[in-house]
Amino acid sequence: MYGADSVNDDDSERTAFRKAEKKYRLYYDHSTKSSKRKKQPRPVDLSEVIDFKSVLDSFNRNNELPPGISVLQRDFNQPVFCLENRPGFYFIPGVLSIEEQCQWIKESLTSFPQPPNRTNHNAIYGPIHDLFIAAKERKVFVEEESLSTGLDCNSNFPSGDVNASRWKFSEGSDVLSRGDTRKSVSATVLLRKLRWSTLGLQFEWSKRNYDVSLPHNKIPHGLCQLAKKMAAPAMPLGEEFQPEAAIVNYFGLGDTLGGHLDDMEADWSKPIVSMSLGCKAIFLLGGKSRQDTPFAIFLRSGDVVLMAGEARECFHGVPRIFTDEENAEIIHLEQQFSCEDDLCFLEYIRNSRININIRQVF
Repeated sequence: MYGADSVNDDDSERTAFRKAEKKYRLYYDHSTKSSKRKKQPRPVDLSEVIDFKSVLDSFNRNNELPPGISVLQRDFNQPVFCLENRPGFYFIPGVLSIEEQCQWIKESLTSFPQPPNRTNHNAIYGPIHDLFIAAKERKVFVEEESLSTGLDCNSNFPSGDVNASRWKFSEGSDVLSRGDTRKSVSATVLLRKLRWSTLGLQFEWSKRNYDVSLPHNKIPHGLCQLAKKMAAPAMPLGEEFQPEAAIVNYFGLGDTLGGHLDDMEADWSKPIVSMSLGCKAIFLLGGKSRQDTPFAIFLRSGDVVLMAGEARECFHGVPRIFTDEENAEIIHLEQQFSCEDDLCFLEYIRNSRININIRQVF
């Protein structure tokens, strides 16, 4: 789902959702004659993007709401906003404290990609332990002598993980000094190419279903409790959200998440709880057809989105994240990550966005 779909230059052939993706996606101005100049992002009109931070400020100040937006009248510790044309969609701006944001950024980089949780790297490299630490220590992932010929059909490696026996972290200086010709990739590059990790029940991307036979750990208790609390406004009365799986998405500059549906869970009345961390992004919420014109919405670090019921049938995606100092809006994270031990997290999140979305599968 990362990246853009194949592009047709004829706008008349594009769906309304595709046109919105094109409108907000990051493009560079190539009109500068000197190739030595830093590429400049092409300006984009953001005047139609819904800004729930401003909506909250206005509501708190004078109890007023823009047309088409309502506030959920339900017991919660702060206003929960709804789009009247998209039943089942709920937006809770800035609900995560700065401390919570930093905690889940750290967990997303250190513990969430740890085996048996699977990541996009599994198919090529097998399970990778302690990737963030290896990147911090500037290590290199090196392909050892292949042992795959020694594996039989009774191997204990999960599907796609047969490479686990032949890729190992080494000191970068050791690899360079030996001048060997083995395949290698720096841990820093692998970290930057981390696109997703799965918690709890493991989602099988190739089959688009949850494979309960794959080894997995339960979702961490703290994340479960937070998800239950956040899900409450969208839950049927008297029921409690039961977190069983989560997908963590990692975005860097230029990364996108194409329009899609989250439709593999059994009960769509239960919400998907989506938490935003790091750089600001644009979220597109369409309708049940790609021909429906989507709403464009700003997502900031600390925002939570709930999608339940009819909203589960709506196409949605992320066409843009902002990493420049003016628009990223992460100064509060920079201040919190100011101590020396946290600078590695700050280095990452200055140019990245993390999204944790938690699901009740059954």
